[in-house]
Amino acid sequence: MTKSHLRQKRRARAGFTLTELMVVLLILALLIALVTPNVIRYVGQARVQAAEAQMANFASALEMYRLEVGRYPDTAAGLGALISAPSNARNWAGPYLPGGRVPDDPWGNAYVYERISMDCFVIRSYGRDGAAGGSGEDEEIARRSC
Repeated sequence: MTKSHLRQKRRARAGFTLTELMVVLLILALLIALVTPNVIRYVGQARVQAAEAQMANFASALEMYRLEVGRYPDTAAGLGALISAPSNARNWAGPYLPGGRVPDDPWGNAYVYERISMDCFVIRSYGRDGAAGGSGEDEEIARRSC
């Protein structure tokens, strides 16, 4: 055999056939189809857990505010009272949250704070859709302290 004939034979065996490539692509597509829904579900659960953890941090900061000021911030002042002193807050020793701002929930929406009474408040995240109600990631998450 000549050298050129051997080179041609090696080149012919070096590549993959179209059928082999199609089988590999089909297997990859099946794996992606099976794995993607689970990954999306775990991301949603992680966001809900992050919102719950952030609301727990707000509740701790609100307790510090209450210890120093003597009451929870009113609804109008909201969570912003943890960053800058409201005009009616004596003995305010904040800021009670790091970073100089109240963070948004994991979906980019503002948390909703409401003082129910002098000794009770509720913090809400309306979830992915930003509206009351819903289910899954769209479900309202609330933390109440009384």
